[in-house]
Amino acid sequence: MSAYRSNRAWTPVRGYLLFLVPPVLFLAVFFLWPLGTVIYRGFFEPSFGFEHYDKILNSSAHINVLLYTFEVATSVTIICLIISYPLAYVISRAQGSLLHFCFALVLVPFWTSVVIRTYAWIALFQRRGMINDLLIDLGFIEKPIRLMYNNLGVHVGMVQVLLPFMVLPLISAMRNIDQTKLRAAEVLGANPIRVFWHVYLPLSMPGVSAGVLLVFITALGFYVTPALLGGDRNAMVAVLIEQHITRTLNWPLASALATVLLILSVLLYILYQRLVRRAGGMGVIG
Repeated sequence: MSAYRSNRAWTPVRGYLLFLVPPVLFLAVFFLWPLGTVIYRGFFEPSFGFEHYDKILNSSAHINVLLYTFEVATSVTIICLIISYPLAYVISRAQGSLLHFCFALVLVPFWTSVVIRTYAWIALFQRRGMINDLLIDLGFIEKPIRLMYNNLGVHVGMVQVLLPFMVLPLISAMRNIDQTKLRAAEVLGANPIRVFWHVYLPLSMPGVSAGVLLVFITALGFYVTPALLGGDRNAMVAVLIEQHITRTLNWPLASALATVLLILSVLLYILYQRLVRRAGGMGVIG
């Protein structure tokens, strides 16, 4: 009788596990296998060794590109957080049709290709673009100023693309905050600043953590916007990898560079999770 009950208990679990087979196979074929191939080529072509990694670590050009990539990813993440937090707060307080309208405005960028949005920025930022023409017509400048192929163009384009990835987790976290805790703090005599700093901000930290992680990791591997708005002088790692593949045809070096970026991203993720937990916040996982 006990064996029969045990079989009945395990049968549904085994049935549910069968549903995991298709996504696991999909991830194995289209994610893990290509990722393993990239790592393999960085170590084993043309023969096993660390020559490609040694070339990266001893090349000031590669080191500068890596540092610039992390610098841009960090600054873009900070800018997105500064813009998104008050915006998400306002949207989270909305109700009814106004809430749906605000959500639609946040989601509209997802309906347009990143390439199209980047080319729109090119139309605005070029020397004879709309912004330069407007500034000249208004008398603020006498000749066109440089708005692209520099840090300004890269940051504006990336912030515009990645902003929804910060806003949406923040809205979700803020709408789940228990309002009774805020009212309790007010009843106990806390002013609005103390309520925000000691109650609201800690309760919104899961959204902050999720948004920061999404934007930062995505920014590290960004290609289209830095390639079109940054140019060769402001190349990020993804642009450099593409150059090694298409221009120099050095696939092993490109694979090694991608592996270095992957390792650094994983290490930063682990460090970020530990810092968040040590600070008393809630990480993305756990």
